Amino acid sequence: MDLHPLNLRVTCLAAEAKDIVLIELRALDNRTLPPFTAGAHLEVVVPGDMPRHYSLLNAPGDQDRYLIAVGLAPESRGGSSYLHQQLRVGDTLTCSLPRNHFPLDESLSRYCLVAGGIGITPILAMLRWCQANDKDWRLVYSARNRQRAAFYETLSALDTKRVLMHFDDEAGGHLDSAGLLGSLRDGEHVYACGPAPMLDALQAAAGPRAERLHVERFNAAPAGNTSDTGFTVHLQRSNRSLWVGAEQSILEALEAHDVQLPFSCRAGICGSCETTLCDGVADHRDLILSDADRAEGRSLMICVSRALSDSLVLDL
Repeated sequence: MDLHPLNLRVTCLAAEAKDIVLIELRALDNRTLPPFTAGAHLEVVVPGDMPRHYSLLNAPGDQDRYLIAVGLAPESRGGSSYLHQQLRVGDTLTCSLPRNHFPLDESLSRYCLVAGGIGITPILAMLRWCQANDKDWRLVYSARNRQRAAFYETLSALDTKRVLMHFDDEAGGHLDSAGLLGSLRDGEHVYACGPAPMLDALQAAAGPRAERLHVERFNAAPAGNTSDTGFTVHLQRSNRSLWVGAEQSILEALEAHDVQLPFSCRAGICGSCETTLCDGVADHRDLILSDADRAEGRSLMICVSRALSDSLVLDL
C-alpha cells in the first residue's frame, strides 16, 4: 500500500506572515488532483525527516492545485525549517492523498469557526465551503499580534460583521473562551484549530456544550508515561501473543516480531496504523478518534495507544 502516491510540483512560494510560508502545489503533468473536503490535510514527506501534516486551505472543489501554509517551528526537527529555508519553486514533494480527520458536519445550519495562529488553515477551507453553500458562519481568529496573523488581508476583506480578530498584545490577554462558548446560538457548532492552550481553554469551558465543540490539534500528547506498564497483545487471525514493554509501542512490538503494518507518523495524528480491536480496553492516545469512537472500542492507533486491560486482542 503506497501511503504517499502523489508527486507534486511547487509552483509558488510566498511569505504569508512572520514565519509563515504559503506553498502552492500542482500535479507534475497539470492533471486534475484528487478532491478533498473542508478540514482535510496532506501528509508531506520532507527529506530526511518524518512525514508532516499540513491542512489544505483552498476551497474544497478546487482540483487544479493544493494550498498549504507552514509555520516555522521554534524547535524544528527539520520539517518546517526545510520547507522555509530550502524548498524552491520547481521542486517536487511526495505527498499522501488528502485525508480528513477534522470533517465538517455539512448538515448543520450554523458554524462558529475558531482559529489560533497557523490553525487558520483548515478553518479557511471550512469558511470557503460555508460561503459556497450559503451557510450561516462566523469566524473568530486569534493571534499574538498582527504581524503573525496569517491571511490578514484575506480575512480583512470579508464581511466585518462575521469576522472577529483578537490580537493578544492589543486585547491585553488571551481569547475569552467561556464568553465565546456562551455566545453560541441555537444549532451552532464550534470548529476550532490552534495551539494547545487555546483548545484546552475551549474544552475546559465547554461544559454542556461539549458535543458542539470540535477541535483539531497540531500534535498529539507526548507518548509514554512513567506509570505505563507492559501488557499482552493477542493477534487473533495468526493466533500469536506478544508482550508490549512499558516503554514500547504496540507498533514497535509488532515490528520486533516481523509483523509489518502500514504506518506513517508514529504520533497518533495520521490514522495510517488504525487497527481493529476485537477485545480488551484500549488507552487511546491518538488525535483521530472521537469520544464516541473510543467508547465503541472498535479500533485503536497502534503507534501510540496502549491497554487499560491486561491484554488486547487485535484483528491481525
